[in-house]
Amino acid sequence: MESLKVYILIANRTYNDGIRSALGLAVENHYGYPVIMNGEFPKLSEYMAENIAWIADMEGEVLSCGAEAPTDLPEDVEMTNIDLEALGERMRDADFIIPYGLPKQTNEPPPACAE
Repeated sequence: MESLKVYILIANRTYNDGIRSALGLAVENHYGYPVIMNGEFPKLSEYMAENIAWIADMEGEVLSCGAEAPTDLPEDVEMTNIDLEALGERMRDADFIIPYGLPKQTNEPPPACAE
C-alpha cells in the first residue's frame, strides 16, 4: 500500500487531539501533517510535546499557520511556522485534507469550559 500525505487543519486549540490523529497516521506508515491554524496553540503538556517529537521522528511535521512571528511558537517543540500561501502550495501534494474541529466561538464559554 502506498503511503498517503494527510494534512489535518486544526482550527481551534481545544482540538489538540488532531495531533494524536496525525501520530496515528504516522504509525500506520503514512505522512501526517497537523496544521495549527490562526496561531491557536493548544496547551502543550509533556505528553503532547512527546507526540509532536514523535511525529517529527516518523518523518512528519507539525505546522503552525497564522502565528504572528516565529517567537510566538511554543518553546522546546518542533513546529514549523508557515504562511497561508506556502501551506496552500504544500497541500497541492496532499492525498487528503481534513478540517478538524469547530471554528472559534464568538460567545464566551461558561467558566467551567473556558480552558
